[in-house]
Amino acid sequence: MYDLLIIGGGINGAGIARDAAGRGLKVLLCEKGDLASGTSSSSSKLVHGGLRYLETYEFGLVRQALAEREVLLRIAPHIIWPLRFVLPVEEKMRAAWILRLGLFLYDHLAKRSLLPATQTLALRKCSQGAPLQDRLTTAFEYSDCWADDARLVVLNAVDAAERGATIATRTECMALARTEKYWVATLRAADGSSRQLKARIVINAAGPWVGVMLGKISPRRDRNSLRLVKGSHIVVKRLYEGEHAYILQAEDRRVVFVIPYEQDYTLIGTTEEEWSLSRGEPLISEAEVDYLCAAVNRSFKKHITPKDVVHSYAGVRPLFDDKNLSASVVTRDYVFDLDAANDRMAPALSIFGGKLTTYRRLAEQAITKLSPYLEKLAPNWTHITPLPGGGFSASHPAALIAQLTDQYPWVPFAQLARMAHAYGTRVSIILGAVCSLKELGRHFGAGLYENEVQYLCSTEFARTADDILWRRSKIGLHMNSDEKLELQAWLELRSGEGLPCGKEIEC
Repeated sequence: MYDLLIIGGGINGAGIARDAAGRGLKVLLCEKGDLASGTSSSSSKLVHGGLRYLETYEFGLVRQALAEREVLLRIAPHIIWPLRFVLPVEEKMRAAWILRLGLFLYDHLAKRSLLPATQTLALRKCSQGAPLQDRLTTAFEYSDCWADDARLVVLNAVDAAERGATIATRTECMALARTEKYWVATLRAADGSSRQLKARIVINAAGPWVGVMLGKISPRRDRNSLRLVKGSHIVVKRLYEGEHAYILQAEDRRVVFVIPYEQDYTLIGTTEEEWSLSRGEPLISEAEVDYLCAAVNRSFKKHITPKDVVHSYAGVRPLFDDKNLSASVVTRDYVFDLDAANDRMAPALSIFGGKLTTYRRLAEQAITKLSPYLEKLAPNWTHITPLPGGGFSASHPAALIAQLTDQYPWVPFAQLARMAHAYGTRVSIILGAVCSLKELGRHFGAGLYENEVQYLCSTEFARTADDILWRRSKIGLHMNSDEKLELQAWLELRSGEGLPCGKEIEC
């Protein structure tokens, strides 16, 4: 018997699994695909307060997100780090005094100790202005954080597993039956086999599919509280020098981020388009590519076209439907739907909305909301406990790389830096006591060796080349098609060994 059955392996499900397992609960998380294979790997890769949400007066959400920004930077300094954003002033869009007032609030709505405050830039006199068109003369530069979104999900799941949770990827919840004291769930694995298990509480964290799962939980319950919005991003060769980002004001008054990405590239996004599950897998459209190119071309001296796009991705945001007509102003806050009206029946909690930045707080509040149905819960703990590999100072990430360079001088610096930002202090687990690149096993390309792949399969639930190249890392941007096929062939040879990590599901 499990205390919690969590359906959905995105950031909310993984965060809840970690929180609950650390409080002593018996947890099973099932995900029909790979961890973070949906929305949680298709974001703008930011941990941020949400500057533009101030325009819609969501001060509470912004305050909470700003506070969480500092918490996450402390507990995961390897996969989250500070990033300065340059916001050019365009008086026809938003007056400079309005932007400055908003940024003053942004700097002071929550305690800020790790990130510098906003400053004003004369664009024609600083390096940040060099890539921008001459008509742009003034900008504000403020702080937020970059994040490896998919790794944030995976590390939460890894920590949950190491604290006793069962993480079942490629396992779909097919049916749910409710009794007075527990749920009976039917799960189907990728090989087609099915099994049943019992759980006291079901948590529906299925993201875009939360309404589908709600239909299995309570067929008569209203499922019209979800609004799906597709967001798309493009990747082009690096547009400018420097490690700062830009936030551009588009002609429709939305904003577009332009962010340094994977050393050699620039990430541009995002769009907002109404979506429905009946349309299938979300893919970027030609119109969206044109929109993002136009947003860059309006402000940058160097113009881009769709032919410059080397990679793109799209994801669906499962937002709570607050009945706003425009998708761009629909609330990004989360809402809990607790189905426990009948005290004699097992409860279920469905989660609508949410954002990457506030996932940890969401998880904490979800367990608090369910506390009347749980016994002997340990106190809150995730705000002070580092994620796997994050046990070093957020103020000195370079010191970790320097330490690893001394420890492994035979590893190329670029490879070691990439691994440090992915695994933090756990790099030493992967490299172990080996003394040469040859001892790391087969080289698949772009600095990816067999040792690392084995770690990803045994510890981080990876099974396919896509799991490794696009979610556990972004090495797919740096490898050619033959190298990717070689990795997939190697993984297929070692398949059939069962779940790569975690405990077997108990029936």
